[in-house]
Amino acid sequence: MKLRSLTFGVLAATLLPAAAHAQEVILKVAHFLPPVSTMHAKVIVPWCDKIAAESQGKLKCQIYPAMQLGGTPPQLLNQVRDGVADIVWTLPGYTPGRFPASEVFELPFITTTHEASSRALWDFMQKHSAKELAGMKPIATWVNGPNVLHFRDKQVKTLEDLKGVKVRAPSRLGTKMLAALGASPVGMPVPQMAESLSKGVIDGALIPWEVVPATKTHELTKFHAESGVQQAMTTATMIYVMNQKRYDSLPEDLKKVIDNNSGRETSAWVSAQFRSADAAGREAATARGNTVYQIAPEELAKWKTATAQVDDDWIKEVSGNGLDGKKLYDDAVALVKQYTK
Repeated sequence: MKLRSLTFGVLAATLLPAAAHAQEVILKVAHFLPPVSTMHAKVIVPWCDKIAAESQGKLKCQIYPAMQLGGTPPQLLNQVRDGVADIVWTLPGYTPGRFPASEVFELPFITTTHEASSRALWDFMQKHSAKELAGMKPIATWVNGPNVLHFRDKQVKTLEDLKGVKVRAPSRLGTKMLAALGASPVGMPVPQMAESLSKGVIDGALIPWEVVPATKTHELTKFHAESGVQQAMTTATMIYVMNQKRYDSLPEDLKKVIDNNSGRETSAWVSAQFRSADAAGREAATARGNTVYQIAPEELAKWKTATAQVDDDWIKEVSGNGLDGKKLYDDAVALVKQYTK
């Protein structure tokens, strides 16, 4: 009897580490920027550390920055839907047409502060974006900071100054906005921007301050034009999403850990990291002696007038595709107003 008990004890001790190991879930997390980027260092790594701690080590991340799983930034959505990655961070704007409803947040002068606009976006996508998010579980949805115009060697102060200037556009609507202002927009993902600036392929770029240090934009440009008001010229929507089947395969306790680190307030927390990074990016430009300035209020009024047609065209376009464009627009504006203090 003692021998049998001893044998069972030895067997149990041998199997325990294997059982513990079997409970460990490794989540492949992919994105398109280097490890020094804000999203990697200030959001993904801390988020992964948090779910590891709250799951007592059962959930762990294996992070693949800078497209280490292969492909290009616009392919990240397919990678998470197909299970190549378990979780991705990406910009819906990199895949025009796949997020027709939530694109409203990228219209000119719609969003305000980081946290307010991100809470609004979460609520909006929960209500309107089920089809857009098919096959994915949203963890966080947010907007980055107000996009700023950064120029290599020309200080743009008026619509006349902007005419024909080649500017990197962040999204489909960013392209339309720049065109409405008279610039020559050039669409490209962030990783291509630095080389294009250095070679003079583009004269400037429309990006938020937080992107500046990682892309060395402050070293490649000299002039930085801000809107000077709370409303952003434009911004980009961002999503941190998980493969739905991968989430569904988790035991209930691990689903709860993911759920506890998802949602409206998680989205606001992410956007707060971007707000801090915006301040650091702006400081990098001023420390270098670059010129940071605001478009004059009377001139900015002309910019708003010039871009109003972009809103009208968007409403007509999405309405023509079976969505209620006016309702989507009104809901987005109301939600941003609700959360803006």
